[in-house]
Amino acid sequence: MGIPALADLAYLGADGTFATGRRRRPGQELSPRQKSLNKAAHARLCYPVERGMARLKTWRIFRKARCSPTWLTTAAKAILTLESYR
Repeated sequence: MGIPALADLAYLGADGTFATGRRRRPGQELSPRQKSLNKAAHARLCYPVERGMARLKTWRIFRKARCSPTWLTTAAKAILTLESYR
């Protein structure tokens, strides 16, 4: 049994438990309900992760890190915690 995961439209064909937004078919438009699901539900849930990854990229500590991946994981968790209380 897999853990449900959110993914963007690049993962449309992925099997398993990926939840993606709706994609417009050629020559057709999305229904208003599908548009609202893409904007409201999917985008709202993906925003915190996207924002957190963008903030991590601004910290210089990760650019040329030559240390243990365990330490980097701990540092990333600490930074995301600090950034979430801003």
